[in-house]
Amino acid sequence: MRDGARRRRVRRLAMGGAVVLALTGMNGPWVYRFSTERYHQYTIDKPEYKAANGHWDIVRFPERYRLNTIHAALLHTGKVLLVAGSGNNQDNFDAKKFDTRLWDPVEGTVRSIPTPADLFCTGHTQLADGNLLIAGGTKRYETLKGDVTKAGGLMVVHNENPDKPVTLPAGTRFTGKKNGRTFVSKDPVLVPRAKKVFDRATGAFLRNDPGLGRIYVEAQKSGQKYQTGTQDNYRVRGLTGSDARNTYGIAQKLALDKKDFQGIRDAFEFDPVAERYIKVDPMNEARWYPTLTTMSDGRILSLSGLDEIGQLVPGKNEVFDPGTRKWTYTKGIRQFPTYPAVSLTQNGEMFYSGSNAGYGPDDVGRDPGIWNVATNKFTRLPGLSDPTLMETSGTVLLPPAQDEKYLVVGGGGVGESRLSSRRTRLIDLKDRNPRFVDGPELEKGTRYPQSSILPDDTVLVSGGSEDYRGRGASDILQARIYRPSSNTFDRVADPLVGRNYHSGSILLPDGRVMFFGSNPLYADKADTKPATFEQRIEIYTPPYLYRGSRPALGGGPKSVARGGSATFTSAHPSSIRTARLIRPSASTHVTDVDQRSVALDFERTANGITVTVPKNRNLVESGWYMLFVTDGRGTPSRARWIRVP
Repeated sequence: MRDGARRRRVRRLAMGGAVVLALTGMNGPWVYRFSTERYHQYTIDKPEYKAANGHWDIVRFPERYRLNTIHAALLHTGKVLLVAGSGNNQDNFDAKKFDTRLWDPVEGTVRSIPTPADLFCTGHTQLADGNLLIAGGTKRYETLKGDVTKAGGLMVVHNENPDKPVTLPAGTRFTGKKNGRTFVSKDPVLVPRAKKVFDRATGAFLRNDPGLGRIYVEAQKSGQKYQTGTQDNYRVRGLTGSDARNTYGIAQKLALDKKDFQGIRDAFEFDPVAERYIKVDPMNEARWYPTLTTMSDGRILSLSGLDEIGQLVPGKNEVFDPGTRKWTYTKGIRQFPTYPAVSLTQNGEMFYSGSNAGYGPDDVGRDPGIWNVATNKFTRLPGLSDPTLMETSGTVLLPPAQDEKYLVVGGGGVGESRLSSRRTRLIDLKDRNPRFVDGPELEKGTRYPQSSILPDDTVLVSGGSEDYRGRGASDILQARIYRPSSNTFDRVADPLVGRNYHSGSILLPDGRVMFFGSNPLYADKADTKPATFEQRIEIYTPPYLYRGSRPALGGGPKSVARGGSATFTSAHPSSIRTARLIRPSASTHVTDVDQRSVALDFERTANGITVTVPKNRNLVESGWYMLFVTDGRGTPSRARWIRVP
């Protein structure tokens, strides 16, 4: 209570000083503005203000190292991987200029990393061995309606032959039986053989269900006259005999409509020690905007995304085995919007909050629920407020992770909607019948909020915008600390940089939080001046680092098994109140399913503490963690890196 009262008192003093300055500033608007800014800077630099509200600083890289950061991940070396790919810049894409940077926040160094594919809008997650798995990315940039010159779209190729599959090369021509128009495929396609269907009771043969392949096709020439308005069957040119009879295409309208981004199947691991990408087997499905998250058995689940023809992957999810580095499909079909917020629960199932970041129909896969991947059973969860405003909302597993409570923050309407939500929602998965309830309201409707777990069991929530991609100069220059223990927000120091689309935040090993990216559409309130990508990185130093000395840990092992214990030295073990394992973040598009803070039991010794790691592998997934301890004031130590095998 005393800390909260002090924060409010400092904020009132700052506001009161600004009012006095306004009353005395009689030398014109420029002098007033200059004086106000000087006084504001003086106020936020005061030690008592920092101790109550924290402080923001901008990191300025040398110009040659700046990039449009779309993805960021903290590595167990303490360095941060900053991935742009083509950086939402089609000129870079056309020139095959793909960027990755490796930043050392301690040494202040930055180096370029050769980037093997366009990892723009990819998916990523931490692996048990400390590598970062990266899968998907960009095959083609979107083309807006009006810029499309050749009619095109989806062709579904049917194969009615039950004895063999059919492979059609890129450049295959499809001619409509009714419309007579010819369209050409852009890529090769493998069409599986037909499936024989028998009567279960009698065993009698009933029919062949054709194998299906999906391919993007385009008119041979430009112009509106090559569009089609209705569905048609298409003959595959170049086939003869039974192949010609058994293989054909069906397409709906092939038109000059907007063409969405297309995904790639490529997958890589980034090795933090060798500091390079390692190619692994590609996914079965191309994916742009996918989510990658760890399952109970340690394999990685890859969900959703736009495929190689720019359509939402039709519910065909797959898993990556880190041992074999190969992909297999999951059982059944389960469709989600792109970048769904899906994470592992303590009973081994997957929780989907309903948060997502962009593409997909407004009536497909948007209900929150618990998903059993093995059986494909999905149990919907009730009570979600503003259920139609969940796109671009953020979801975070509240600390400590043992409580299994989630916070869902803000969100907006589907697509380029101007609607945004002020709601926060809470759900306790340990309840007998879990349901969402409303948490404290935000001051403004907020899309793209950034949320980072802190070592003192609070969550920093910052930034975002009221409108789609910050339209109308709607960036929210506010930050708050959410306290799960009291279900309240405390306003803290305001960030210096607006953050909306393509932004994120990551907890650093020293207890500070870094913020990256932002990709607004416009730079003015009237939405007339095109904006530029925000390349500056900003660091927030929380109030707990302005309270004098901090606890420290020394010695100890670098690896602790689940259920095992480890002893670390500390000069003042009696001052330690909590110990936490925090999983490093991998963040993009308001999606960070990796971060979690696990409470550790500990005992004080004469020269330090002995911590014990929980046994549940669904709670403590294999991998590297930051070990923090905090004192009675909530001040954290610098992290020690610990691997849980």
